[in-house]
Amino acid sequence: MLGISRWTGAGGSYRTMLRFFGTVIPWATLFWLFFRKHLWRENEVYLLAGDEVVVSKSGKQTYGLDRFFSSLASKPILGLSFFALSLVSVEGRQSFPIQIEQIIKSDNQTNSTPPIQKVKPKEKRGRGRPKGSKNKNKAEVILTSELLLIQKMINSLFKLVGNFIPLTYLVVDGHFGNNNALQMARQVNLHIISKLRHDSALYIPYENPDSSKRSRRKYAEKLDYRNIPNTYLCKSAIEDEIQTDIYQATLLHKEFSQALNVVILVKINLKTNTRSHVILFSSDLTLSFEKIIDYYKLRFQIEFNFRDAKQFWGLEDFMNLSQTAVTNASNLAFFMVNLSHHLLADFRQLNPGSGIIDLKAYHRGFRYVREMLKMLPEIPDPILLTQIFAKLTALGRIHPVSIGVEPS
Repeated sequence: MLGISRWTGAGGSYRTMLRFFGTVIPWATLFWLFFRKHLWRENEVYLLAGDEVVVSKSGKQTYGLDRFFSSLASKPILGLSFFALSLVSVEGRQSFPIQIEQIIKSDNQTNSTPPIQKVKPKEKRGRGRPKGSKNKNKAEVILTSELLLIQKMINSLFKLVGNFIPLTYLVVDGHFGNNNALQMARQVNLHIISKLRHDSALYIPYENPDSSKRSRRKYAEKLDYRNIPNTYLCKSAIEDEIQTDIYQATLLHKEFSQALNVVILVKINLKTNTRSHVILFSSDLTLSFEKIIDYYKLRFQIEFNFRDAKQFWGLEDFMNLSQTAVTNASNLAFFMVNLSHHLLADFRQLNPGSGIIDLKAYHRGFRYVREMLKMLPEIPDPILLTQIFAKLTALGRIHPVSIGVEPS
């Protein structure tokens, strides 16, 4: 807050920053209005992507402070956790954060060990299914607190978006590659695109050899990932002695309530004959393998949002403690990610290839020139003034300056 106040002009004192961070702000509405006004493109297709970001924090008083698993540290760390929903442009290949919510550990389902209770020994029963048992409807699931939070965020977003942007797919990482997440997505009329475990037990649907007879059998043989039938092969290519085979099939999983549109990418090292595979899936059975792969690749764009929010916009550095202040600090960091996207779009017209470091250096230099001009008795010659601007705004930049007059 002190850093923001030092770079703010008149009316931006430290006390003003304190009042700002203590004010309840409708961030969801603010994100949507800014996106609709400055970032939305009419002819582009958008996906809804979601992921969790963990930021490290020390101390004991910060709201929501707990131990969360950090993929960067590969272990649980003390910090805060936020779940972000983002609109990802398929044509623009960019992600725009649209809604941020803090994850409170106490609200999650904990894995604490229940108290030990004496259990009476059960009588042994015979083989087969117990008499009178009924099939369970796998579509009726109990959502975890994490999935309930995501569902609430999606419903809130739909109230703002309405029919302005048609959203069909929710793209999430392998953590959500399960039936509960699929059912959550279907309850909000979205199709999920995610990843399954590499050892998932997938089955080929059973087809009765005699088409005139009806069979109650559902599962055929289990899919062998080392011997996938060639009938499922869609594409094969060899590059740098690495063979990539792409298979697509409608398969069954005993934990899922419906058939899955599965895409399997198999990579084989032709030198060592070692192989590995990745399993992607979607609840939309009509989606092509190219789109499933492409859409899942686009999910990673949200990771760039997390990087920018941490590295450039204070997500890793804020020191606020209260619930309202923490919410404002985290949402402000992600809002600046969207604002930088908008500013860079205009900035790159004269400065191609520039990034956020170049943008910040330019505006920082602009502030230096303004403060310096206040100390001069008279305004310099326009040509000299242009050179001064070019020289000071070039300090700290990564890419060279591309303006009308180059610094001498």
